[in-house]
Amino acid sequence: MLDDTLAARLGRVGVWHGGLGAAPTAVAREAAQEIEELGYGALWFGEGPASKEALSHAGLLLAATRRLPVATGIANIWVRDATAMNAGANTLAEAYPGRFVLGLGASHAPLVDGRGHAYAKPLAAMRTYLDGMDAAAYEAPLPDGPPARVLAALGPKMLELSATRAAGAHSYFVTPEHTAQAREVLGDGPLLAPEQAVLLESDPAAARALARDHMGVYLALPNYVNNLRRLGFEDDDFTGGGSDRLVDAIVAWGDADAIRERVRAHHDAGADHVAIQPLAPHRGLGLDQLRELAPVLLAG
Repeated sequence: MLDDTLAARLGRVGVWHGGLGAAPTAVAREAAQEIEELGYGALWFGEGPASKEALSHAGLLLAATRRLPVATGIANIWVRDATAMNAGANTLAEAYPGRFVLGLGASHAPLVDGRGHAYAKPLAAMRTYLDGMDAAAYEAPLPDGPPARVLAALGPKMLELSATRAAGAHSYFVTPEHTAQAREVLGDGPLLAPEQAVLLESDPAAARALARDHMGVYLALPNYVNNLRRLGFEDDDFTGGGSDRLVDAIVAWGDADAIRERVRAHHDAGADHVAIQPLAPHRGLGLDQLRELAPVLLAG
């Protein structure tokens, strides 16, 4: 089945990297090459309103590496029509067999409306978009199999759609408790690949300060806040950059063993693949953290 094959291709632990979209291409290519050499199973990257365009960015990273799967996390459905997305995915999947994963998402109203689009009914919009992709004509050479696609999903309805219309779900800004709930909705077959922010910093005050720097933008987006409310967090948890309870739930900080335990918690909750996101912009692209974590997270 596609989901089993995809899970095997991605491996148990990968990297999610938001900084590559703002880095010079030469720097991003070198980072991707090192991530591959370190043995991580896949490389996910984000697409912001002012970052590199997702499909061309994926092509640059695929060309820089030899075997590493590259996944969009996520490609925004509002900024490319379904025919263009289908063509781009087929192009990359044919050029790099088995290595391109198309992560699709409905994004967030502030990020969509600001680009001149009208964000509305994201679940219905995703269904319509997938219908458009499936119906789109494409006359260039096809890949051996359809491009693997996963959906950015937090709530139960989008998770259900991920199980029926895609190979599975990619969740972001979540906890192991959410992973357990997501697995229950998805069932045993579809891929579940959560992102997990990590920070090698054992001083609680320093770690939480850096974590709050990362979390601030997400706590301003209703989709994430609403998802956290479903997990039991309340108004007081969202003030001041996030309560200690929320910060510690979203960002795994401490030594390498602490990071390993959080990744293991996601796996125990039903994740097939966990994409770690190294934090601390003052440390560059976080490659120092990825180097230290690789022998701990990838052993066995």
